[in-house]
Amino acid sequence: MKKLDVPQSGSQANTTASRNRFGQYDRTRAVPVNPNSARQSLSRSRLSELSVAWRALSDAERISWNEYGSAHPRTDSLGQTVAPTGHQSFVGVNSGLVNAGLAQVTAPPVDIDLPAPELVLTVAASPTFSVAFAPTPLSGGAKMVIQASPSISAGRSFNGDYRFIQASAADAVSPVNIAAAYAAKFGALASGLRVFVRAYVILPSGQRSVGVVVSKVIA
Repeated sequence: MKKLDVPQSGSQANTTASRNRFGQYDRTRAVPVNPNSARQSLSRSRLSELSVAWRALSDAERISWNEYGSAHPRTDSLGQTVAPTGHQSFVGVNSGLVNAGLAQVTAPPVDIDLPAPELVLTVAASPTFSVAFAPTPLSGGAKMVIQASPSISAGRSFNGDYRFIQASAADAVSPVNIAAAYAAKFGALASGLRVFVRAYVILPSGQRSVGVVVSKVIA
């Protein structure tokens, strides 16, 4: 149920407060599940390893990550602007690097102008599923990280469920074929449904471009 109220998040008794693009709302509290999937276990293990790596940094390195976090605020689930801690920044940057198959870094990335990619989807139930991008090829050891949604109703114009599909090779040339990786994650493509894809460029330094979202109905 949508409502006008101060920003809230979390559960009390049988009610959970949350927020989406339409504003604040309440819903019936759901019992959380823990599927303990392979991907979930990998993410937990990675967070633990990165926390150990954080403790191994020098004081000067941790200070630089704290400064980086203060200079790069984020918008949380309530729409509020918050500055991540140095530890959160270190884990976030390196999680992205490891996820893309790149080496971890001990220094925060230097801010540069990294343009967002221009994306074009080609998708059919044959199956054909490729992501074309520009400019091409990528350079400087950059990779394209591609996330996608499960197939959903063709009438949907918004999606909040993106899952990692694959990262391209370094300095890849357009397009990237994700048909096999998508099928392994979600199963066969079905014509008449819509898929959303979100992609961003990541450099070996940890610098990322803005993520770009495109969608298309499966032919």
